[in-house]
Amino acid sequence: MMAESSAAVDRIARKPGGGRKRGRDATVQFPFEPSDSRQMPSSATYPIGTPGQPWGDAERATWLSRQTRQRSYAADVLGAIDRLRERFDVVEYGRLDYTPDTYPLFALRSRDWRDDLPCVLVTGGVHGYETSGVHGALQFVERHAADYAGRVNLLVVPCISPWAYERIHRWNPQTIDPNRSFRDDSPAGESAAFVRLVAPLRDRFVAHVDLHETTDSDESEFRPALAARDGVAFEPGEIPDGFYLVDDSEKPQPGFQQAIIEAVAKVTHIAPADRNGEIIGSTVVAPGTIRYPLKKLGLCAGVTNAPYTTTTEVYPDSPRATPEQCNDAQVAAVRAAIDHVLAAS
Repeated sequence: MMAESSAAVDRIARKPGGGRKRGRDATVQFPFEPSDSRQMPSSATYPIGTPGQPWGDAERATWLSRQTRQRSYAADVLGAIDRLRERFDVVEYGRLDYTPDTYPLFALRSRDWRDDLPCVLVTGGVHGYETSGVHGALQFVERHAADYAGRVNLLVVPCISPWAYERIHRWNPQTIDPNRSFRDDSPAGESAAFVRLVAPLRDRFVAHVDLHETTDSDESEFRPALAARDGVAFEPGEIPDGFYLVDDSEKPQPGFQQAIIEAVAKVTHIAPADRNGEIIGSTVVAPGTIRYPLKKLGLCAGVTNAPYTTTTEVYPDSPRATPEQCNDAQVAAVRAAIDHVLAAS
């Protein structure tokens, strides 16, 4: 889901990412293979860097040299967007130049956009390895967006981080996590481009649904890498088995979150609280719901001033969930969010 440095932030890093992604995704190639996905190696075992010392340019270059393309943004995402061009406006809002690769960034927008209608924002692929966020967003547009024509203006950004999507990773090539970088002076090109896209509409959105996953690789690879990068000790956490939401602690909307939880529960199971009454280190305030200060942390769901915001967290590595269920859960979340907003307006 979301993570960067500092102790408070480290809790957020215990989010979706999958040791072995299921279904259409290739195996994530880790430097080590844990015997138990919930038991992490210590930061000292991470094969890059010196324990206790933050990475420098050499370590970052070593990390980058180990990243390989495992799937195609052009085939999986751009191909799907091309098939939607007859029904939706396609906006190229930026371009990422990561030599030798270039990635155009696209958003899908309601063709019948009207100034008198409420605006809803849907985002996926902030973390490229979180597959159902990308494909769930595209599936929603393909199968259900037309249901809301003339009722809401939709802006859907299905894959914010295409370089990481291809490499099934969390960071961009500079070892930056985009989901702590959504601010005007963002060091992440992915985040900066998205912030520019939504800036003119920041006060017009009534809802923003940001689609994520929590996977086993958060604990087996991405959090150990984060600790090694920052030169701090790695503290193992627990991966919740099931779907959950992250509400905004600065403007909570409990009814909105529970409407989504109830809809998703018909598709897949909801994550229970752990023995401490928490999910990834945060207090469970309602079934399947925790809270973060979204704007303060620079998270994607905090970019706009929408009164209704949420971050979804699907668990694709659960033996109780299939890739199709994960996509369907994301779609159910988006539909429930829009339905709730329309009913409340």
